[in-house]
Amino acid sequence: MREALLACLLTVGVASGQAPAKAPTFEVASVRAVPPGKEGMTDTVSYEGGSFVVKNATLEFMINIAYEVPPWNILGKPDWLAVRQYDVSARPEGETGMTYETMRPMLQQLLQQRFHLAVHRETQKRAGYALVVAKGGVRLKAGKEGGKQNYIMANGIRGGGVSLSVLATMLAIPLGKPVMDRTETKGIYEVDLHFAPENSPDSTLPSLFTALEEQAGLKLEPQKVPVGMLVIDHAESEPTEN
Repeated sequence: MREALLACLLTVGVASGQAPAKAPTFEVASVRAVPPGKEGMTDTVSYEGGSFVVKNATLEFMINIAYEVPPWNILGKPDWLAVRQYDVSARPEGETGMTYETMRPMLQQLLQQRFHLAVHRETQKRAGYALVVAKGGVRLKAGKEGGKQNYIMANGIRGGGVSLSVLATMLAIPLGKPVMDRTETKGIYEVDLHFAPENSPDSTLPSLFTALEEQAGLKLEPQKVPVGMLVIDHAESEPTEN
């Protein structure tokens, strides 16, 4: 569930373009560490109701959202980053609501202020996959931009308005490796892939690789691809007082 939520947030970010140059800040914010023994599953992130709210979230998870980077693209992580949990509730200045794009820079600022988070970005070549068109061409129906919401499940990927670059981003979640779109194909498509969950030898569904070729007319070719990495220079496990 955690990975699926992250994937949906990441694909929204890819589809929506760049964040605005200037964004409002959180006017009021509460960041509390979850007491040891009280940890639980991360609750769904909410940001469209006028406040950013998340419960039982690790700092790693909040970095994933704020910087649009999956866990495996973060370097220099202290051991506690994916263990310690926090409850966060923050409200922006004024009465305006939030979108995913306006929320991200505000969350970055909050993490910098309360956890003294310092990061920088660098590009590295990592073992991953290139998404290419299979023999016979793409077998996906044309979709509509801003169509149905995108989902990543244990046994499939579904989207109603997905570019192949966004699909590559979604495929990286079940694969656990970066995927680069090398199809040179434009357009928006409907995607409904069904494949065997990882470590399910008794499943009657095809592997992700077979499903992608048979159901979408696409292939994954192993190769080293450039990956944007986020490097943590400093982070503190105890947030500053509210």
